[in-house]
Amino acid sequence: MAKILTNDQLLIREYVKQQFSASQFSKESDYFEFFATSQALKEYDLSDEEIESGLMGGGGDGGCDGAYLFYNDTLVGEEFIANLKDIPRTANIQVVIVQAKNELSFHEDAIMKWKAISENLLQFDNQIDKYAARYSESVRNFFQNFKDLRIKLMAGRRVQVSFKYLYVSLAKELSSNVEDQARELEQLLHTMFPGTSTSAEVKFIDASALMELFNTQVSQDFTLPLEEIPISIGDYKNYVALVKLSNYYRFITDDKGSLKKYIFESNVRDYQGHTNVNNEIYSTLSEKGAEDFWWLNNGITILASNITPATQKQLVITDPEIVNGLQTSNEIYRFFKNHQDLLETETRNILLRIIIPEDENSRDRIILATNNQTLIPLVALRATDPIHRQIEMFFKSRGLFYDRRKNYYKNQGKKPHEIVSIGFLGQCLMSLFLGKPNYARARPSTLLSDDANYNKLYKDNPDLEVYFKSALLGKRVERHIKSSENYTTAEKSDILFYVVYFLAGKLLHTPDIRPNQFKEISVDAIDENMISEATQTILQMYHELGGNNKVAKGSELLDRIQRELASTGLPTNLPTDCPTAAKIG
Repeated sequence: MAKILTNDQLLIREYVKQQFSASQFSKESDYFEFFATSQALKEYDLSDEEIESGLMGGGGDGGCDGAYLFYNDTLVGEEFIANLKDIPRTANIQVVIVQAKNELSFHEDAIMKWKAISENLLQFDNQIDKYAARYSESVRNFFQNFKDLRIKLMAGRRVQVSFKYLYVSLAKELSSNVEDQARELEQLLHTMFPGTSTSAEVKFIDASALMELFNTQVSQDFTLPLEEIPISIGDYKNYVALVKLSNYYRFITDDKGSLKKYIFESNVRDYQGHTNVNNEIYSTLSEKGAEDFWWLNNGITILASNITPATQKQLVITDPEIVNGLQTSNEIYRFFKNHQDLLETETRNILLRIIIPEDENSRDRIILATNNQTLIPLVALRATDPIHRQIEMFFKSRGLFYDRRKNYYKNQGKKPHEIVSIGFLGQCLMSLFLGKPNYARARPSTLLSDDANYNKLYKDNPDLEVYFKSALLGKRVERHIKSSENYTTAEKSDILFYVVYFLAGKLLHTPDIRPNQFKEISVDAIDENMISEATQTILQMYHELGGNNKVAKGSELLDRIQRELASTGLPTNLPTDCPTAAKIG
């Protein structure tokens, strides 16, 4: 007898079916994994690109449809870990594993797979490669990244490690057997990582909880109580105000007491942890003196799209972005997390500058100016360069959305295949005009942190048409590869930027692609057959060399591609907007 579905189950299944038909996923089950993982990880405020980067469902996944590693609340991978320096005395690592099934029940088998993979790949005396026949390369790399990060944080530091295993399905109830298996997994993790610095949780997200997550929208309006009547500047568009530390803490945290990370997205400095400066901020909070806190601190700068006085001592702030004061905000957060009892008795204040920028130009100048007072990683300031604002405007008028501000367009309801992140465009440019698809795969942040390459691609050749065509070609290739059932998840990630480079190089009959040449290509004239032929060619080379992550990040595959491109003749029948032409073959 067929099960009678609840309204939540019916609505979610219908939504998934509709969204899958317009997506670039090859199977509905794959789209469900993406959708369910996006909802399960909503508190982490990840972009669609970041969600997809952790999806690894398929053969050999060991029950890990998605796997995500966080260091001090930042999503990290192999490149980040290899380059990690200036490590604070206290750090936290989060391992988040997701199993997402479009089924009407929870099964013991999923928990048993988690037990097995935890015993096999989390034990430090087990060699990861020993399990190559059992687990996929993507899964093994993830657990190796965790081990590498944990070892790197060993010397003289206090490290909190938490494991979250999230099981999402359309179930409406949980059997005692499955729950018992979950508690056994938690105990196993505590046995493997004993001590108070480790936490472990298996969480079940059923149809009702999934629907609740889906319906949870990020609030755009925030009410901020003030200690005194604020100073208004410029026709009530900008304010300077004193706010109680406890009220500011409530402003930057949600109902669960977690930091609202999305309101810090524009801040170009990452939280630096227990540096001398931050320790001094915390000491100032802990050791009350005769001085008010705002006398001893530079305060906070908040940008907003609108500010409405609700009362004389209360403002409603729309779309707040904390662009300066991240270190202070985190120390206030940490102080009250450790001293909840002081929330009602704290009387000290913080100084806030709340500004509505005149335009995007003004916004970027404020961000740059308020964050140039201390040493900042160069990569953090790139998004404020005028060229990126110009790219955003140019793309928008042509149906692509350049995500200079993370999740800005996602929150407006734009589809993943319409959104181009700064990182994705950078990877396309690195592949095409530096001839380094291997770097795009292995070290994507290299471009933004290296002045010479960055200037070559963004300042020496500021042609908006080239940027648009690069992104358009990249998105076309990405959609083709991701929508195909013929490739594994690992293959799709490994070959994407090689195909972008090879396709353009084949059309122009050269391994040395110049922006002025590439600009003449008509991307609209590149059909699915041409992309398919290029993909098959790259895939064959990739497998002949070993077909793994090491091949994608090395130089051998690139050498073979460049030799083939160099051996071709002059272009003919090229789909371009000018007379020079060639057809891929």
